[in-house]
Amino acid sequence: MENPVLVEVTRGDLVESFHRGAFALVEADGRVVASAGDIERPVFPRSAIKVFQGLQLIESGAADRFELSQEELSLACASHSGEPEHVRLAAGMLAKAGLGETRLECGCHWPFDLPVALDLARSGEAPGPLHNNCSGKHAGFLCTAVHLSEEPAGYVGAAHPVQMRAREAIEDLTGERLGADVCGTDGCSIPTYAAPLRGFAKGFAKLVSGQGVEASRSAAGKRLIEACMAEPFAMSGTKRACAALMDAAPGRVFAKTGAEGVFCGAIPELGLGFALKIDDGTTRASEALVAAVVARAFADADAGLAETYREIGFKTLRNWEKTEVGAIRPVLDA
Repeated sequence: MENPVLVEVTRGDLVESFHRGAFALVEADGRVVASAGDIERPVFPRSAIKVFQGLQLIESGAADRFELSQEELSLACASHSGEPEHVRLAAGMLAKAGLGETRLECGCHWPFDLPVALDLARSGEAPGPLHNNCSGKHAGFLCTAVHLSEEPAGYVGAAHPVQMRAREAIEDLTGERLGADVCGTDGCSIPTYAAPLRGFAKGFAKLVSGQGVEASRSAAGKRLIEACMAEPFAMSGTKRACAALMDAAPGRVFAKTGAEGVFCGAIPELGLGFALKIDDGTTRASEALVAAVVARAFADADAGLAETYREIGFKTLRNWEKTEVGAIRPVLDA
């Protein structure tokens, strides 16, 4: 099955480029409210399900023991930009567990935020693991391991208790068995498991609705999602799409990006979860499509908010002289 074109890029009156993909908007019982493309084909969610991986931080009691703030819980679900506040928060989480930056096994890269990266370079410094966009998630893993008296070293390995708990949570929420045949290695070195978009969307719906999942797990998921909605900068960064999507409707929309054109999230008040994947992995397309999917979710419940998200999903393109030359636009009915 070839996925449909869901996002177009225009120049003048013509479509210059297009992006195929799939999305699923799903209720907790698995009923598909809206979809396009093949939502049963396994895809790697990458960072879009950090909430699932972070459930153990709450469920184990580590978050309470170390008195993690909402900002820190948001950072534990983040693909952050490596800005100074992100670095400070990640370092603070580690310090609460009695650990330092050297315990992180996520690797390092330059901050996503260009001005921050340039400032770092001008100062003669090199990026460290705290600048890694996943350092908050890894700090959360380490807090959990320390709390449970587990050996922190090697926590990224599939056989480590930290990753076994993460896999169990993903299996529970998606309803899929996740074995070596659908396992890859993520950019930050932890296992990533492929499953259908429908399953990921259903998992988020289960967390926010409390249906089809243990009450304690739903409470943990809601706590993380509410932290992200309350502190969107901590889980993303300056001018990032995740923050913009959540800031447009404070406390009403949760959205999390993942590499290679993935987005997952939830509409808590409607008990809905969503997941999407752009076939060619292009971020510009996934950011347009996710706004359109959220608009679709609110179409009947809040027409004004639906229009707000339709506007977010349409991006005018301008050249270097600031002349309007085209647009990036979702086309869900294509």
